[in-house]
Amino acid sequence: MSLIVGLGNIGEKYEGTRHNIGFEIVDALAETLSITFGPGDGPFVVAEGRHRGRNVVLIKPTTYMNKSGMAVKKALSKYKADQQDCLVIYDDLNLDVGDIRLRASGSAGGHNGIQHIIDQLGNRDFPRLRFGIGNDFPRGRQVDFVLSPFSNSDQPYLEEGIQKAHDAALYFVREGINKTMNNFN
Repeated sequence: MSLIVGLGNIGEKYEGTRHNIGFEIVDALAETLSITFGPGDGPFVVAEGRHRGRNVVLIKPTTYMNKSGMAVKKALSKYKADQQDCLVIYDDLNLDVGDIRLRASGSAGGHNGIQHIIDQLGNRDFPRLRFGIGNDFPRGRQVDFVLSPFSNSDQPYLEEGIQKAHDAALYFVREGINKTMNNFN
């Protein structure tokens, strides 16, 4: 079984923002798998399905970004999933819009949602997919930037990146993180 967690913030005012790209990618996965999100047994919404004979659980935390670890920890426990089978998808300022990078583990890299997951799990050994949101903002305006929508000029890169992240996540379900990194990085 694979657990795929898309990070973002709940609420209408955050829809379509750069910080919510994790939600957008798991929404695209749900559409492909013909499954819908409903209340989860924890601080998250969940959609359960199958891909090529394998169980897939999609998670969107309802805790807001900076407390994502509570949802991930609860989902891992509820579904009795191994951390290596849990792919966390989130935004990254250090990558150009639409670029993706996969890692088997690592530091938070300044991302508060990932840091909270590391803090809650007590380690940093979980696969992650970083999605580039760019970093074209004035000094000191990072929060405003991540909570803003993508620009019109970003759209072609955004659409291509979402498709690539979607494909990488499904490949992860079939092949695990190492083969996915080799194929998509």
